[in-house]
Amino acid sequence: MISKFETVPIRTKFFTKGTSILAVMAGLGILGYVYRLFFGLEAATNLSNAYPWGIWKTINVVAGVALAAAGFTTAAVADIFHRERYHVLVRPAILTAMLGYTFAVIGLIADLGRYYNIWHPIIPSMWQGDSVLFEVGMCVMMYLCVLYIEFLPTIVEHYRDGVRLPGLLSCLNSLVESLLEVCERYLIRFISLFIIAGVVLSCLHQSSLGALMLVAPTKMHPIWNTPMSPVLFLFSAIAVGFPILIFELILISRTFHRPPPIPLLSNVARYVPVLLGVYLAVRIGDLTLREVWPNVMEGTFASFAFIFEIVVGVILPIILLSRDRLRQSASWLLVGSVLVILGVIVNRVNVFLVAYRPLYAVSPYFPSIIEITVTVGLISIMILIYRFFIVRLPVLPRASQLQSASSEEPKPLATQLKGE
Repeated sequence: MISKFETVPIRTKFFTKGTSILAVMAGLGILGYVYRLFFGLEAATNLSNAYPWGIWKTINVVAGVALAAAGFTTAAVADIFHRERYHVLVRPAILTAMLGYTFAVIGLIADLGRYYNIWHPIIPSMWQGDSVLFEVGMCVMMYLCVLYIEFLPTIVEHYRDGVRLPGLLSCLNSLVESLLEVCERYLIRFISLFIIAGVVLSCLHQSSLGALMLVAPTKMHPIWNTPMSPVLFLFSAIAVGFPILIFELILISRTFHRPPPIPLLSNVARYVPVLLGVYLAVRIGDLTLREVWPNVMEGTFASFAFIFEIVVGVILPIILLSRDRLRQSASWLLVGSVLVILGVIVNRVNVFLVAYRPLYAVSPYFPSIIEITVTVGLISIMILIYRFFIVRLPVLPRASQLQSASSEEPKPLATQLKGE
């Protein structure tokens, strides 16, 4: 992604008390991951024939992919709809998406019974076109390649003065410099094509993930057993794209003692109630047309889980982020963003775990300690790598440029949505 702003590394030490705690959790997660690879799913998880998927697929893969939507939403707004002031947000958004999808694949490897066959979709003769996961696998594989290509300009910019790899790796300096020169001269010229491809691929597999549970209609709770599930998954992923970016940038500002670009983030946050409102309207219409409101009011755990998902993850953020005064506060922006993120995670958990009711379950599913450890460990590693990138690579604009972008007078929201 070509930056229209001067991006710089954040010069600070990498290890702090917080990163040390994350490193410990990451180490425990790696141990659990290795244990699973050597001893299998049965020894490491509480999965069974009745519950073939658990938190690894639900949180690491399905929820993780949704929370990585900041990449395609920000790229679409900044580069396709030409909102120039949002270019300051593109590189951190692409980094978020790249790491999110990378660790979704790593989480998927742990979840697969025969993880050593994950490379099969690369070979056309091994394609399984009848599989409900085929389209998801192909799109995720291609989009992950697109994300790494979109992140290449950051690498090229960092090594523009020459590649100086340490130790024995120094023999590769000339080769890496040649490759980066080729990327800068040829590949980056066509970056707009990759941006468009990334948006298309994201829309395809975000919606396809919502179609996964449609293959088991007799085992799904009526609230979530809807043919509108692909549309709902896509809309919720689009709606959470900006909140995850707002969440990250406010935390980065507080962690590295940088002034948060409140006017810019406030302007971005104005889109969120609109997107959530569309999602809520579709959800209410779907429940009404399928006549499942009695299931919502039945007083079971599933109905309470759905009410929590809608009230906390949709209605409250709409109320909070619709008020100009609250959007001018970093704390309220953070609260509103966290609620949207929580709502999407709860939705994925509801669809894949709460709504799923196997016909012959001997006992309910609850994740094992290794499942929890691996999930927390992967999240910790992702945060550490994110910190490493923003400390070492030119990902974030200078604080003064963020403030400069923030100080631009935004157009009315209706005008922005019309593209005028």
